[in-house]
Amino acid sequence: MKIAFFSDIHANWPALQAFFEDVEAEQVDAIYCLGDLVGYNVWPNEVVEAIRQRKIPTIMGNHDEALLLPIEEEFTPSNRGLTRTMVSDENREYLINLPRHMSLNFVQQGQSFNLLLVHGSVKAINDYMLVDYPEGEVLDMMQPHRADVLLCGHTHKPFHRVIKDGDVYRHVVNIGSVGKPKDGDPRACYAILELNQSTTRSRSDSLKVSFKRLEYDVEKAAIGVEQSNFDSSYADALRMAR
Repeated sequence: MKIAFFSDIHANWPALQAFFEDVEAEQVDAIYCLGDLVGYNVWPNEVVEAIRQRKIPTIMGNHDEALLLPIEEEFTPSNRGLTRTMVSDENREYLINLPRHMSLNFVQQGQSFNLLLVHGSVKAINDYMLVDYPEGEVLDMMQPHRADVLLCGHTHKPFHRVIKDGDVYRHVVNIGSVGKPKDGDPRACYAILELNQSTTRSRSDSLKVSFKRLEYDVEKAAIGVEQSNFDSSYADALRMAR
């Protein structure tokens, strides 16, 4: 079973197009999205509609959650205020009704192997799950859900961390960002997990996790920002991946 996970598109249509082309070539068995479809750029409707048309299972991100708030008159247009005015009513209805997390259960070697999908963390949709997040707190979040793998986004910084928990191993996978990387590499990023009947919680190396980085038209995305009412610093952030 080969599964692709992507997140944090942030209305970056050129990046999402590159992702769809790349993931199709990977011939994965399933695709899941971990939220933040909108914000920071000018193509929120194109992004949402493409994901809806493909019926990709998706959870809510904090920028999607922000659409629960009504439109407010702003003296200086904010990222979230501009996004709210751009998103169609139909797409807003879709985003504000997304689930907050999702669980996937597999049976490997006669035992359950569980994946828990969140945007920030189990604690909060906007929690920053970084590679050095306190180990005990990570386990406290995973154990009640019987999660062998915690998949998250939000920080835009990918990593795969293995934590020993007694006689078993648990994995934390931050899948990075398709549309707004912040790790110094402007290429879009997503993750592929491969599970089979050799996958087990008793061996740390039995789960294969790979990160895909792909080129896309960063300049087109940056110019989209600069030709809009969004702060031009968002364009610089795309170019510098910060």
